[in-house]
Amino acid sequence: MKLIFFLLITFSFSVSAQTVLFLGDSLTEGYGINPDFAFPALVEKKMKEEVSKEAVVINGGVSGSTTASGLKRLQWYAKRKPTHMVLALGANDGLRGLKINQSEKNLKDIIEAAQKKDIKIILAGMKMPTNYGADYRKKFEAIYTDLAKKYKLPLIPFLLDGVGGDSKLNLPDGIHPNPDGHKIVAENVWKVLKDSL
Repeated sequence: MKLIFFLLITFSFSVSAQTVLFLGDSLTEGYGINPDFAFPALVEKKMKEEVSKEAVVINGGVSGSTTASGLKRLQWYAKRKPTHMVLALGANDGLRGLKINQSEKNLKDIIEAAQKKDIKIILAGMKMPTNYGADYRKKFEAIYTDLAKKYKLPLIPFLLDGVGGDSKLNLPDGIHPNPDGHKIVAENVWKVLKDSL
């Protein structure tokens, strides 16, 4: 009887302790919309419905951020003891044409730091618009597939799949999803994240 009680308590704690950090940029932050409609908040709702009412999401999205700020920001958010992290950085690196090898190194540093803290990582892939040239686009996209393979991480192939380039699902700037777009992004994330919870 005591063993059963112990197992129930342990299981209850492990389920309720799920805390997911979304480390990202303006896409994660929910630029231009109410944060309650941004995809991290929508994912939190799914977690509470399907995993545990005690599940928590930390929206670590900061507009304009690149991979260069990710490590320091992870160290700050680590104080809240996240069990999982959706790493969704790199879009601004690509849009600014930053060096591929530096962006990759920055992401490696974030991944390795998170793994040392026993945080389960889900990597969100990014793509660049066609006007950036085929060579740069190919090398940029390969960052995510290569890192996912090297570190054996679950990969969201393209965070904005089904949303990028669709005017009906984005704000007038053509870059940031509107509330309807965030619903699709949340589904893209949830398809991969749910198996890690």
